[in-house]
Amino acid sequence: MTPRTGQVIIPGVSFKTSFWLTIIFLLMPFLLERSVASPSDPFERLHSLTRSMEFDYVSWTIDAIGVKIGQFALHAEAYLPEKDRSDTVLESLSLLQQIGELKNRINEIYSDPQIADPEYESKQVRAQLTGLQEQQSMLQPLVEEIVQQQVSEIASESGLALAGQVIPPVLYHATAPPDALIISPRDVIRQDEDISISPDIGVDQKETLEAQVDKSLGVSSLVVEIGGIGLYPTMVMETTDINGLVEVVAHEWVHNYLTLHPLGISYMNSPELRTMNETVASIAGKELGRAVIARYYPQFLPPENSPGDSTNDQGQVASPPVFDFRAEMHLTRVTVDNMLAEGQIEAAESYMGQRRVFLWENGYHIRKLNQAYFAFYGAYADQPGGASGEDPVGAAVRLIRQKSSSLADFINRMAWMWKYEQLQQAVESG
Repeated sequence: MTPRTGQVIIPGVSFKTSFWLTIIFLLMPFLLERSVASPSDPFERLHSLTRSMEFDYVSWTIDAIGVKIGQFALHAEAYLPEKDRSDTVLESLSLLQQIGELKNRINEIYSDPQIADPEYESKQVRAQLTGLQEQQSMLQPLVEEIVQQQVSEIASESGLALAGQVIPPVLYHATAPPDALIISPRDVIRQDEDISISPDIGVDQKETLEAQVDKSLGVSSLVVEIGGIGLYPTMVMETTDINGLVEVVAHEWVHNYLTLHPLGISYMNSPELRTMNETVASIAGKELGRAVIARYYPQFLPPENSPGDSTNDQGQVASPPVFDFRAEMHLTRVTVDNMLAEGQIEAAESYMGQRRVFLWENGYHIRKLNQAYFAFYGAYADQPGGASGEDPVGAAVRLIRQKSSSLADFINRMAWMWKYEQLQQAVESG
């Protein structure tokens, strides 16, 4: 339905839900503006190279809002007991895992030189895959409703609600997010552009695009994969990991929350503000996500990390690593920063190439390690070390979290900042 006389009229939907759907439509142009990089004169050539493969946010958001309207109308999760809700989410993740395994099996059949007729050999597997995909398609809207409600309850209990309602309401839609083309100058690590690219392009196309951008603009570029985007509804990558799912949903909702405050509005104003935003969302996303797991999926709750602990891909505390990736990445970033500060651009790029080989040999398969890599990953500074190097912004945000009485106190203190100097003053004042 369309807005009419200030409301969205949907049979079976409460006035409160109708009100917030109206707000979604009113804010949609603003929220989209936050997610799509604005062209600037020096980078017109960049957009001429990327325009044909840029992601269509407007169409995606309109489609996602349509999905959400259908979910609100049905309100199916309200009819499920709490345990059945969590079981439904886990069933969906299991289906996703089975779907992935069947896709791999089909790829193997078509890649096997001993199989003369892969279409015939894969017929049964493809039929099974279709059946599971249909089941997953039916479950997904319900799963999104359940996870939204679970994250909302935890956020509300954490003090991030007004009159019992988190604002904006938690809304996400599972999909394949676009990739991000990150642009950094060569002489300093700094994200100047973030262009959303279709996730359907292959690695060869990514390499070609990066080479064209680097040559045309004299910059460092990299196409990276991302797990979610803070649109409204937020865009979240499909995953079989319940810890990863709720953390990303919470992370992206925090971005939505910040967008209604000075910090979020100022996201693109400077690299420091971007790091402040991403570090706040990373810290809060982890804390809210862990609380959701503890409440609704306790069997998947990883142990608390002690200082210096690292975790494996399942979020479990791992044994002390033989190879410390974060420490090695920290060393790499610090060395590169020092070399660039001395004007040794080519030497720094050569060094990063050598370090990429070193990391690859130790099990960390990074396609390309350059200034753009550090410009992107360095902004997620919820833990010390790593790609952020000696950047003081992340450390300052972490210190504010340590000094805050609660997660809500931390988020709301950070949310009202619109200059890096305010963060520095907050650290100095205690």
